[in-house]
Parts: sequence; C-alpha cells; structure tokens
Amino acid sequence: MVESSPNSVTAEPLGGRYQLGEVIGRGGMASVYTAKDLNLRRNVALKLFAPQSADPDELRRQEAEIELLATLNHPSLVTLFDAGTDTRIPDEPRPFLTMELVDGQDLRTRIRHSPLPLDELAVVGAGIADALAYVHGLGILHRDIKPANILLVPVRPGEPLRPKLTDFGIARIIDGTRLTATGTMVGTAAYLSPEQARGADLGPASDIYSLGLVLLECLKGEVEYPGSAVESAVARLHRAPAIPDAVPAEWARLIRAMTALDPLDRPSAAELETALRVALVSPGSLPGPIKEESTRVLPAPPARPPRHSLPSMSGAASETRPLSLPAPDALPAKPRRRPSISRGTAWFARARLRTRLALVLAVMAVLAVAAAIAVSLSAPGTPDVVPYPAVSGPLGDHLHDLQKSVEP
Repeated sequence: MVESSPNSVTAEPLGGRYQLGEVIGRGGMASVYTAKDLNLRRNVALKLFAPQSADPDELRRQEAEIELLATLNHPSLVTLFDAGTDTRIPDEPRPFLTMELVDGQDLRTRIRHSPLPLDELAVVGAGIADALAYVHGLGILHRDIKPANILLVPVRPGEPLRPKLTDFGIARIIDGTRLTATGTMVGTAAYLSPEQARGADLGPASDIYSLGLVLLECLKGEVEYPGSAVESAVARLHRAPAIPDAVPAEWARLIRAMTALDPLDRPSAAELETALRVALVSPGSLPGPIKEESTRVLPAPPARPPRHSLPSMSGAASETRPLSLPAPDALPAKPRRRPSISRGTAWFARARLRTRLALVLAVMAVLAVAAAIAVSLSAPGTPDVVPYPAVSGPLGDHLHDLQKSVEP
C-alpha cells in the first residue's frame, strides 16, 4: 500500500506542472489523485506509483505501462495524457501517469448498489469486449479485468453509462518477456483465469475469462470466488462458476463459454462484442449469434417525375402536383382529323334553300368562266407578233426589216 498521505505529496506541483488534489483510488503499487494541469488549465487523474524499488522487474513493469498506454486510443479506454517521474524526493523517484479524469463511478460501486439489468449489462459487456478486441489486436493483454478497473461514464441523460477500461499497470505484451518473477501471480485473485492461477502462459482468452467472472458478478451481485488469494485461485480449478437458474439460458450459455476451463473453448473478444451488441436489439436483451438475413429484392424505382408541375387548386389552398404521364400503351389512340370538306357539307345541309341556290349558281358561273379561259388558251391562230404602225422614211424601212426578221 502506498503510505504517502495526500498532505505529504500535494505541497508543491509535481513535475512543476501538476497540483495534486484528493486521493480517489489506492492500490498495492500506486495511488490515484485528482490533479490540476497548471499548463493547460484542466483537471486530470494522476496515478503516482510507489517509490521505485531495486527490483529491475518492477521497474520494467512500470516503464511498460507508460509505453503501452501511450500507444492506445479507443473510446472505451481511459486516455493517457502524460507520463514522467516525480523527483521531489531525490532518493525516492516515483513514476507517474496523467490520464483523463472520468466523471463517474466504477463498476464495483455500481454492483454494490444492485445487480445490473440485462440491457445495462449488455452495454457494459459490449464496450469492454470492444476495448479488449482493440488491445488484443495490438498484442496487449490487460491481465487485471475487474469491476474496480471499469469506469462508468454518463454520456447523455437517459442513456446507459458508457464503460471505460483503465489500469494497464500489469499489462504485458503477448509472447514478450515476462515482467514478473517466475511463479508470481499478477492480477486480482478473485478474477484470475485458471492459467493465471497455474502460472501458465497467457493469451487473450485469459482476459475473456476474467470478464466472464465480472459479468456473472454483475448478475449475482456477489463475487464468484471470494476468500484469500490461494483459496480463490484454487477454487476455480476445482469447480466451474455457479450460474443462478434465474439467469436466461442465452446469458448462461455465454458466461459458461467465457469461463471455460480450456482457453481454446472461449470466444474471442470480437465474437463476444458481436454477441452482446445483438443482445442490445434482441427481445429481453438476450445475447446470441448474428443471424444472416436473406437478400431482399428492392422494388422497381418509380417513374421519373417530369420537370414541370401544374398547380392543383383546392379551395383557398393550392399545392403543386407533378404531371403524371400515363404509359405509352395506356394512351388512347389519337383520332384522325376529318377533312374540311366534311364540315362544309354539314354547313351546306343546314343552310337555307335560297343560300344553297345562290351557292350553286356561283359555282356554275365559276366553272363557265374557267371553261371559257381554257378554250381561249387552246384556240390556234393567235399571232404572237404585234404589227407595228406604218412609218415613212428610213425609220420605217428599218422597222419593216425588223418585223420580217421576227416573224415565224
């Protein structure tokens, strides 16, 4: 336990920048304070580790946390802002981390109030599973999944709290160098995976097991494997978690899969996140696999509306309705135009007798004139050359010669 009290470490700004406030969390390796970033004028959470020991493994573990947290960026992970070493006591240098200050309670406090309903549990589980899928994809294990490391953040009034996973202080790189002495168990005893309890090699499935125990605790309202570190670690090797009969079958099946003794039988974080997301939209918030939907055939698109529209007046209000043109096959046959003579015949039939006689006489007169013109045009012997009057003298002689030269 970190023995430093808030009064002994808050006198002067840490690193010349962070003014420490009250303690908001304590652990075996570090204490967490509220702090004021004097440079950026914002509130942060500052995790101050215990004075560095001579054990190089402990030093490497603390350095590994700083390096890992600096690379992570996910909405369900607490964001790291800064890291450094507190040298106010020269003989006791202490690493520290500054992170976003989450305004909310942790899951442990929430469980103490009451067990979580299924819809709220699905939100918490899906968010943490999504965060684990992200860190597992980077080759990182958390190794200490427990309710106290899951923070619940209010987003909008009336919406479920969003979970954020914190405290990667004992994380390790998959297949990397061990950061603890051989045979040492790292993690919280009540949530250790069987392979952690045995000191075996770990993989992403170890975090899945721990999360399964967390979800079960949210349903039951109590720790599944209580007791001392040894008692809790040994208990999970001898019996499977006891799931109450009141838990829906789908949830019971999911938790059994997450807490399977063989790591290979546990789902991946991505598979778990998918199942819990389905629970958010399923009746009764029941998790399950995503069902494939058959391909839907979309209806044919509607006919393209014309560019222009005609206003349709109805009473005092009017609205513009687009012109709807019928299909070509539905258009009625276009009627033929009647010749104008048909209209003339109908008028002649309706006219008075005197009018009809006058019209007949006029037509006959026109026909007679046309016949006379035709006869006159066809009659031969009409001279084409007009004779000139007699003129005496040389001019008359010339005119006489010109007339003869043009005669046919």
